[in-house]
Amino acid sequence: MLIDAHLHCTGRETRDDVLRTLDDAQVDIGVLLAPFLDNGYSLDDPASLRRANAHLAALVRGHEDRLTGFAVVDPRDPQAAQDLRHAVETLGLRGVKMVPTGWYPYEDRVQPVFAVASELRLPVLFHSGIFIDGRSGRFCRPSFFEVLRDHPGTRVTLAHLGWPWTDEAIAVGLIDRIHGVPPEQAQFRFDISFGPPPPYRREVLQRALEVLGAGSLQFGSDCFLPCPGRELSERRRWVTELLDLLQVDDAARQRIWSGTAAAWLGRSPAPVRLGAGRPLTPVCC
Repeated sequence: MLIDAHLHCTGRETRDDVLRTLDDAQVDIGVLLAPFLDNGYSLDDPASLRRANAHLAALVRGHEDRLTGFAVVDPRDPQAAQDLRHAVETLGLRGVKMVPTGWYPYEDRVQPVFAVASELRLPVLFHSGIFIDGRSGRFCRPSFFEVLRDHPGTRVTLAHLGWPWTDEAIAVGLIDRIHGVPPEQAQFRFDISFGPPPPYRREVLQRALEVLGAGSLQFGSDCFLPCPGRELSERRRWVTELLDLLQVDDAARQRIWSGTAAAWLGRSPAPVRLGAGRPLTPVCC
């Protein structure tokens, strides 16, 4: 089974586009993020994010076995907590993505959104580390997300292993291990969509595996839809080559490809069938 836990929508994709991409890449389940970076959608425009969430809800509707939709909200907006509740309870989205741009996760003004996510027991994906705008990395340090421990109903993934602050990200995740919390019940896990440039990747992944274990790591391509399946497959190949170099065993690989994300999403790790009735060929074993 393969879960791609980090796929960006742009607003240009159709449902058929997405399913074809997943089929071609032999991905069972895609976690789709509502658009927020271009095409009239912006993190600084809450009205555009409401449109983005509606677009995503329409796209995934009827295909929830393959497509898991994550709302995007700006927690600085006084209506954001209400928007998140609407996205989940009315639109049917199943999680939330947030990017700290112009706000710190520990600020009082953003806690109401975290409280709703906790009440609804949502999986939450945060950007962590340097951000593409070249300005917002200072808001995205991994330790800033420790405040989510005040909202124990949340299941948090920090994207990109917080690069370049990967040691700090690992330390955040290590707390659950120190206290004996099983990985599937831990509040923090990390996607290994590549923030680190190629020269850093082996060292970053090796350190995370040695300290946290595969049960705290999950695959995400960080691709932008619409795109051909070969783009997702290429990102998967990058990870496979690293796992081969590090001699990671099959059980750990299965955690990275699907087990960690399945626990995060509250889904069964049992494989589903791809479109057109053809079964998935296992990726790693």
